[in-house]
Amino acid sequence: MFEEEMDNRIYKLFISQYKEEEEENMLFINRLDQAHDFQWENNSLPQDTPLEIKNKIKEADVVVVLSGLYSNHPDYIKQVINTAQEEDKPLVIIRPYGVENIPLELEKKAQEVVGWNAPCIVDAIKGVLGVGEGSCDL
Repeated sequence: MFEEEMDNRIYKLFISQYKEEEEENMLFINRLDQAHDFQWENNSLPQDTPLEIKNKIKEADVVVVLSGLYSNHPDYIKQVINTAQEEDKPLVIIRPYGVENIPLELEKKAQEVVGWNAPCIVDAIKGVLGVGEGSCDL
């Protein structure tokens, strides 16, 4: 009787990525691609310069940080987070795959922290933008 309303919005995401960590990035992108009723575009590249990062974050709706990159690339992750805060962009942090805890300094700066469950990631992204209910607990 009631059809679920389709979300036709295209969400502009800045996803942290680092060229030496391509496997984790591809795994995350595959998760987002599998999400139901979620259209998105990633406007970040692994070789972005600091100025490009700033400009691309300005254009993004949400900044998504793969916290698994933090241990090997802390300066890059800090730059992305600090830029997101400077540009007043909502920050969703993804826990390292298979790990529940993230560094407290990252957790404190995030609006949402979620794992690798695609529906939870989508809920978190929509939630920080006020178009959904926030992350889920699965």
